[in-house]
Amino acid sequence: MEQQYKGVHQDINGGMTHVAQIFKDAWVFELLPETEDGAGWGAGRVQALYEKVYAQWERYGHLPSNLPQDLRLRHERIHQEAIQRGRESGWNPELGEDD
Repeated sequence: MEQQYKGVHQDINGGMTHVAQIFKDAWVFELLPETEDGAGWGAGRVQALYEKVYAQWERYGHLPSNLPQDLRLRHERIHQEAIQRGRESGWNPELGEDD
């Protein structure tokens, strides 16, 4: 049986993981509503979303600073909220020796 993603809001460190990042970026580009956090998604579905998100980022050189103002502001809000949730759940943004 395929393992299912637990969802951004149930992910470790308040959702500060690579998989959660895919969903947060999908929200930025409005590929998904912010109410869809991926809970119950299988790997194939997450991979398909990743490919759509990657294609969107490619248009802007994968740099938030290249986003048009509306997307840049949405990106900032979504990611600032995520950072706050992460810190509240014990996430430390400092890289460890294994990172």
